[in-house]
Amino acid sequence: MENEQSENGEPTLREKVAYLSSPEAYPSAKTVTVKETRMAWVFLAGDHVYKMKKPVLYPYLDYSTLEARQRVCEEEVRLNRRLAPDVYLGVARLTRESKRGLVIDGQGDVVDWLVEMRRLPHALFLDNAIHKGAVSVTAIKTFAERLVQFYSDAASIALNPAERVAALDAQLEQGLEVLGQERFASLAAARAGILDSLKDILRCCPELVSERVEAGRIVEGHGDLRPEHVCLTDPPVIIDCLEFSRQLRLVDPFDELSFLTMECDALGARWLGPLLIDRVASGLNDHPPEHVLAFYRAYRAALRARQALEHLLESDPRTPEKWWPKAEAYFDEAERALVSLRRRATRAGSRPGGGGG
Repeated sequence: MENEQSENGEPTLREKVAYLSSPEAYPSAKTVTVKETRMAWVFLAGDHVYKMKKPVLYPYLDYSTLEARQRVCEEEVRLNRRLAPDVYLGVARLTRESKRGLVIDGQGDVVDWLVEMRRLPHALFLDNAIHKGAVSVTAIKTFAERLVQFYSDAASIALNPAERVAALDAQLEQGLEVLGQERFASLAAARAGILDSLKDILRCCPELVSERVEAGRIVEGHGDLRPEHVCLTDPPVIIDCLEFSRQLRLVDPFDELSFLTMECDALGARWLGPLLIDRVASGLNDHPPEHVLAFYRAYRAALRARQALEHLLESDPRTPEKWWPKAEAYFDEAERALVSLRRRATRAGSRPGGGGG
């Protein structure tokens, strides 16, 4: 477990997790369900949820200090209130009391920070609703209206088109670097061509990205729009935005929607994405070409494949058996999207990149 060693008598991460896993830590919780993610511990306690950031350090984020975790917790609350204003209740303090030990919002020294949320109905999260066949057309139309409002209210972000293309290329290059790890040699032999093809497309057809930038279509979005982050309450709410990097939140709305569509397709709800995209496109009066959507889908699938493999590079990866098959599935999706992209781009008169893997 990260940060296992106590410093200056401070509670260890294990001690914090043990305390927050106990119903006695909360005023009215009879049971606590504990979930671990790559960057946080999550405690579902009665009607509330508490999230404690892990003290991790990656090239793209630093949660290693108490001050850094406070800042990111405050930022998570601020950003997520855009799409879930009544869910994110605030930031709580985990304190150490002289006689009582660890306490939430006590009077002693702060030893960590917690994002406090209102607990949402498990069955209404989009991934769970899809599994149960309980998603209605009306619910998706209402969700689309919420997204239209969000993206309409978001200010257009002025970016340099060439720099935007370079930023996407850099993400693909990171994927090649991950595949370059010795343990992934067999996978790289079969799949690196997919990333090379996407890089070729950015080189030969940068207008796929730059025209959207020049049209003022980039906004500060959610950044991680997945089915498990969408709750079909009335009104619908979207939680768990990507809080640690503004750069990664700067997106074309249809980049995010292509990602969400891909994830819903994988869950078996292939009808959902086209309806959602059509409703949002109509609401925003913005209808990007099909080959642009196909590029976004291929790009997002390649990123998700890389992220799956990155789990296996952890010193102690959770559920290691699932990440390689997930990476393979995402690479398959990227290849299918590339085939579609080439076909649609050819019909549109563009010059798509070369073969995949």
